[in-house]
Amino acid sequence: MRPVYIVSGGVSKFSKTRPDKTFQAIVKEAYDYAVKDIGLDFATFTRLVDGSVASYFSDHFTRQLMAGIMVQDYLGLCPKPSHRVEGGGATGGLCFQEAWKSVASGHMDVCVAYGFETMSHVETWKGNEFIALASDVSFDYPVGGFYSGYYAMMVTRHMKEFGTTVEQMAAVSVKNHLNAYHNPYAQKRNRYTIEDVRNAPMVAWPLTRLDICVMSDGAAATILVSEEGLQRLEEAGASIRRPLVKITGIGRGTDAMRMADRPHVDYDQFMRDYATVQERDSEETRAYYRRLWDHGTRYPGVHSFRAGRTAGNMAWKMAGITDPLHELDFIELHDAYTSSEIQTYEDLGLCRYGEGGEFAVSGKAFMPGIDYGLKLPHEPVCPVNPSGGLIACGHPVGATGLMQAVFALWQLQDSIADHFRDSTLQLKGAKRGAIHSHAGTGTYVTVSVLERQD
Repeated sequence: MRPVYIVSGGVSKFSKTRPDKTFQAIVKEAYDYAVKDIGLDFATFTRLVDGSVASYFSDHFTRQLMAGIMVQDYLGLCPKPSHRVEGGGATGGLCFQEAWKSVASGHMDVCVAYGFETMSHVETWKGNEFIALASDVSFDYPVGGFYSGYYAMMVTRHMKEFGTTVEQMAAVSVKNHLNAYHNPYAQKRNRYTIEDVRNAPMVAWPLTRLDICVMSDGAAATILVSEEGLQRLEEAGASIRRPLVKITGIGRGTDAMRMADRPHVDYDQFMRDYATVQERDSEETRAYYRRLWDHGTRYPGVHSFRAGRTAGNMAWKMAGITDPLHELDFIELHDAYTSSEIQTYEDLGLCRYGEGGEFAVSGKAFMPGIDYGLKLPHEPVCPVNPSGGLIACGHPVGATGLMQAVFALWQLQDSIADHFRDSTLQLKGAKRGAIHSHAGTGTYVTVSVLERQD
């Protein structure tokens, strides 16, 4: 397995609608940005690239089958190899990892991973219907299975089980929106208070409109290379930023589409098969989980994403991470709902199961140097969604996981100020970050670790 580096990336402006461009042209906007950032012209880079992976969630939004090959043609990449990846909300994360595989395996030396979605072509209700088709259409969908309802059900169970509050959820929204205030690519750049979030229109109790991400038009592209590919680009005149950023860990997990089909595991199996290294090594944490099981907690339940824990543990192991909270400098996390960000804190081992709500208001996941208008008892430790996340940046599904990779790259390159024209969101000395993509009710999850090579 060869080392793989991410050397450049680009994103289009995410917005509610992009009537000015076709989906092919929106992808080219992101692609051109990535190529320009390494100092090459379009024709030279297109000649050097070996192939690509395309990422988009739904054929329904474009009313076009095989839209990926139309983008491939538009970018001038035919007849080079490509394939389309689809996996619900995790589509972008899967695409990024497929590009990693192409390079790590030796199949390619320079691979482009691009993703897009143009969701404005249909009314919001119709878009929600299309997204709901990512549930079991023979079981969940006929009885009103829209995703806001699923996540409302999951978080109410989390609230009952662990005492999570709506104010803790609202703090996630305040954090992510205010981060995005400094991100020019974000769809929603607003300052909100806890009261604003709670007073927003209710969608599915307890989730308000400001607890939920929005549909978007947008695209993102990343360039992944081997050491041979890096040399090829530089010999052609590319100016690759240093230090390099290497992909040091990838992980994936899956779960049954229907939540009712997900089996519970007992305490012993959880500690053996799902507990993090840190949890297994802590006598106090083992006792804490024993008390939860004795009290009646069942894992995964509807309050946890087993696929997220599986993906995280796999990525942490590959990257040599045992304490993600303190060994990662930031995480770009799939926050389609404020509730799912809280659930994922626990799945990724940033805190123990049952403590996600407390972690959300601890200050540990916030950015340093930003006044959120909240009383936070702790200093930032591992900022989550410094870009603003899906809730504020938007969620053009096929582009989202790649957007996370681009923002993570810029953090690790120490180049946020160059791209945002604002240094507020630049973490000083960031060396290692993670990106996390999530589909359905936790049916596909990906985690990738990116690390600055000093």
